[in-house]
Amino acid sequence: MDTRDQTLIAIRPEIPNAKVIDGMSNDEKFQNKTLRPIAKLQNDLFVLVFKNYIRKHKNVFYNLTVDKRLEYIDTAIQKDIKFRNSLKGMVIGQFTTQEYLIYIENSSALNKRMMNIVKERLKNNMLEFETVLV
Repeated sequence: MDTRDQTLIAIRPEIPNAKVIDGMSNDEKFQNKTLRPIAKLQNDLFVLVFKNYIRKHKNVFYNLTVDKRLEYIDTAIQKDIKFRNSLKGMVIGQFTTQEYLIYIENSSALNKRMMNIVKERLKNNMLEFETVLV
């Protein structure tokens, strides 16, 4: 493992309840070992990026009810390809070289898991979106 890979692993937060156990699928192991720690590491960046997304889309988000805001997050990630690709890049850029090789073997299924984790992170940070970016 080279220095970059070692550094990436070292800076990731531990998630005690994201276990890797026998009998799990390879995708689930990758999710718990790689995707969840990276998503936690990148959480503050995801929040800032989504605040910017809201601003660039005329702050419509702030006029919505809580339920509609949750739908807005889902829709932004599902339908805005550029935004989704940007979020994916923030995660993939934190992969080690070995993790990337695993990722490209089943990128479609792993992208789905990745985006679900990011969506949940954004939804769990709803209060953060009350602070408007200038």
